[in-house]
Amino acid sequence: MIEYEESAGAVVRCVESDVAGRRVAAYATPCSGEVGGPAFRFDPLERRLVARRPSGRVSVGPWDPDAWARAFSRCPPGPVLVGPGSPVDEIRGSCQAAAEGAFRSGRGVYLCDPEPSGLPEAARGALVALCIWAPGDEDWERRLAPPLAHGIPSGAVLPVLPGWTDEREFLGEWFTRVISAGAQFTAALAASGGGDERRLLVEARARVDPGSADRFFEKIHHCDWTAAVREGLARFRAEAARRGLSTIPPRPMGPAEPPGNSAAAARLEEQAVEVEEDEHRSSLLLAAARWIDESGRDLTPVVREGNFGKVFPFGALAREAEAAFRVERS
Repeated sequence: MIEYEESAGAVVRCVESDVAGRRVAAYATPCSGEVGGPAFRFDPLERRLVARRPSGRVSVGPWDPDAWARAFSRCPPGPVLVGPGSPVDEIRGSCQAAAEGAFRSGRGVYLCDPEPSGLPEAARGALVALCIWAPGDEDWERRLAPPLAHGIPSGAVLPVLPGWTDEREFLGEWFTRVISAGAQFTAALAASGGGDERRLLVEARARVDPGSADRFFEKIHHCDWTAAVREGLARFRAEAARRGLSTIPPRPMGPAEPPGNSAAAARLEEQAVEVEEDEHRSSLLLAAARWIDESGRDLTPVVREGNFGKVFPFGALAREAEAAFRVERS
């Protein structure tokens, strides 16, 4: 049995995160409480598997978009993440309200595992849907169909779990299903791999594929996790390239964002992924994207007038940032 109770207000955390290579300025949880099916989900912010109880209490946020807009207005500028969705949205409407509130506050929105009833009426260019694989959810790709039918760019996201989702046979089947479902992009998430997380991963593998549980246990408890995840990411990206799929979601553009700023920030985020093994440079590129988001004005005329270098605070990246604006204008 699942009990739903109304939360005291709109739960928005003004914490910058990275999701599938994109900077997220804040995130909203319209429904909180790990209850209901499927038995597991993968949290894209904490990069870990989460177990769900079959029954319990779920806290549901307000169905007033203005309440969510006010909550988002207290956070730094930039795209935000809303979700995961919940079947209760058909009755409560909190996920839809959160997404519409984010749009009203001028932001682009990443929808995490949206339910059909939670799709907002905001302008389609301001929305991108992320459908995340989870063990035991046999037809997870079905979640792509509703946002695609609404004209929302939608793609599939896969956690890289050494000894499981990084294996060639698994990836081959996964990409086949992704393409069949109409995904417009794919992305991979590097699982955090902490001790507690690994125990839960073994539990999940034993539940969905008992015959592989022992081998998987040996793999994840004795491998170099960081190196194994890096190899898995490379394998994923090579397979995506072979099949002609992008490995980073498009960046949604909010109604308050100047188009040039949004496109330039997106390009810098993509460059940060390209050099992610150089953590210092990757961090600088993300900081530059954040500065563009928070600049408070349309920077395209500044670039056109040749004055961008005078206001941009990251001198070492000035040429790359200015080039990002010029690519958008070409």
